[in-house]
Amino acid sequence: MTAEGTATASPAEKDGAAGRQLTALLTCAMAFSMLQLFLLGALGPRLVTELGVSPAVLGLTTTIGFGTAAVLSPAGGRIVDRIGPRRALVVLLLVSAAALALIGAAPGAGLLLGAVALGGVPQALANPATNKAVLRAVPPARRGAVTGLKQSGVQLGAFAAGLPLALLAGGIGWRGAVWTGAGAALLAGLWALRVLPADPAAPPAAPPAGPRMALVPRGMVAWLAVFSLFLGAGIASVNTYLALFGAQRLDMGPTAAAALVAVLGVAGIAGRVGWSKAARPGRAEWLPGWLACGALGAAVLLAAALVAGPLVWVGAIAVGVFAVSGNAVSMVLVMQRAAPGRAGQDSALVAAGFFGGFAVGPPLFGLLAQSGRYGPGWLLVAAEFAVAAAVAFLWAVRDRPEGAA
Repeated sequence: MTAEGTATASPAEKDGAAGRQLTALLTCAMAFSMLQLFLLGALGPRLVTELGVSPAVLGLTTTIGFGTAAVLSPAGGRIVDRIGPRRALVVLLLVSAAALALIGAAPGAGLLLGAVALGGVPQALANPATNKAVLRAVPPARRGAVTGLKQSGVQLGAFAAGLPLALLAGGIGWRGAVWTGAGAALLAGLWALRVLPADPAAPPAAPPAGPRMALVPRGMVAWLAVFSLFLGAGIASVNTYLALFGAQRLDMGPTAAAALVAVLGVAGIAGRVGWSKAARPGRAEWLPGWLACGALGAAVLLAAALVAGPLVWVGAIAVGVFAVSGNAVSMVLVMQRAAPGRAGQDSALVAAGFFGGFAVGPPLFGLLAQSGRYGPGWLLVAAEFAVAAAVAFLWAVRDRPEGAA
């Protein structure tokens, strides 16, 4: 064995290291794109007490952020298809850092809502940019696994908000914890500049042959967008109000209540990775419906926690395993079926439905939480998951002849 042989990595080893670094970066990008949502939820009890934010306004922050993301998502997908994933991911991370910094500086609800609206920009770019990067750099055989890992980044953000940043907030205050997240997003943006391969110098003069840009989803994309709308409404309500529920109705301290969000995040990571690997053609079409059924059961467990408090932990785990995994499986389906040149656009249209649900769900739940009616609130979430399941199963049945042809 020569010295050169021990010092020089083989091409396969280099490719493997580059692939792991790309997966880690995409996972971080997904985490930072939605970190503000989980921070506002995990720090909700502190915001209500220290900033004077009411439960209704807490829900409004989610509405404004994801309403912005839903409106921008179709254009965001087109932008990513034109400028390339590297530029889009760098913008995503830098804007995430700016939005988090402004949230940490907010003296009241006004600037807080404005900062949350700015945070809608990285949310609109996240799925199309990361999906485009996967299609460009990852071999087809590994795309499902890499997609599951990078989609689990969203739940990594939930874990970060619910445990380390919540613990940090207990020591240096909630503003310091949010500013720490902003600094980490800035560092990730610099990392993306160094790691990602350069995008083409300029977009092609004419788009490749294929379907034209459409702002209205059709076919499978339309079904997945409607499924994602109801799924997102339920998930956003859980993310926004779970910690507040623990603090107000289950007599948990702020740190213990925030830990519910961390537990949900860890379960979501495992669920997204596992279900995305299982989402092979022929099976993937049925998974969204079954996952929504599992999410329905999770919402019922949260309602039952009013009678048996420890069930809140089981419900949080079930939301992570089932509900948050549905979005990852949707993205796998998009990449399996997207026409050439349409991956970014189709991802953005499905994401627009998901973000629309995030905008609608928390205000409806907030009307109930404002008066302490968490039981009906969790049953509302269960109903949203039930509609998502019905939509998913109906599409799978209608799609079967086409898939078998």
